[in-house]
Amino acid sequence: MTLLILGIILFIGVHMIRVVVPGFRQAMIAKLGRGGWGGLHSVLSIGSLAVLVWGYAAAPIVNLWFPPMGMNHLTVTLMLFASICLVAGLLPAGHIAMKTKHPVVLAVKIWALAHLLSNGDLRSVLLFVAFLAWGVVLRINYKRRLRAGEIVPQAFVSVRFDAYAVVGGIALWALITFWLHEILIGVAPLAM
Repeated sequence: MTLLILGIILFIGVHMIRVVVPGFRQAMIAKLGRGGWGGLHSVLSIGSLAVLVWGYAAAPIVNLWFPPMGMNHLTVTLMLFASICLVAGLLPAGHIAMKTKHPVVLAVKIWALAHLLSNGDLRSVLLFVAFLAWGVVLRINYKRRLRAGEIVPQAFVSVRFDAYAVVGGIALWALITFWLHEILIGVAPLAM
C-alpha cells in the first residue's frame, strides 16, 4: 500500500506544481525552454504514473464495502460523459468545453466518482478519492486564475467541435468499455 500512496503523491504532486508553486513552472520554462520543461514534466509524469500503477497492482485487496448490484452499469454510463468531456478538452473550443470550463478536469472527476461507486476496496478508494480531490482543487484553482485574468476564454466557439467531441467520446467510450478496459485493467466493465 505504501508504493501506491507514494505513486499517488508523486503523480498528483507533479500535476499540482502550478497550483502549489505558481511561479515555478514559468521559472523552469525560462531556464530550460518550453520544450525542455515539457520534456522534464513528461518524464516525471510517466515515471510517477508507473509507480502509481505498480503500487496499485501490488497493493493487497482489502474490501471496505461491496457495491450494490448493477452499480457497474451506472459507472459505465457515467464514463460515457467522462469520455465526451475528455475529447472535448482535447479539441479547439466548442460549447461543451466552454460550458464545462475545464473539460479534462471534469472528465477526471467523473471518472473518479464513477469508479468510487463500483469499487469498494481500499486501494481503489485511495486512488479514486485522491483523483477526485485533485480534480476539485484544480477546478477551484482554474476559477481563481480565470478571475485573476491569467486565463482568457476563447472568443471563437464552434458547434462543429461539439459534434466531434460527442462522436469521438462515444467511440473512445466503446473502445474502452468493450475492449481496452479488460485488456489493460483485467476487468470487463459489462461482464455477464
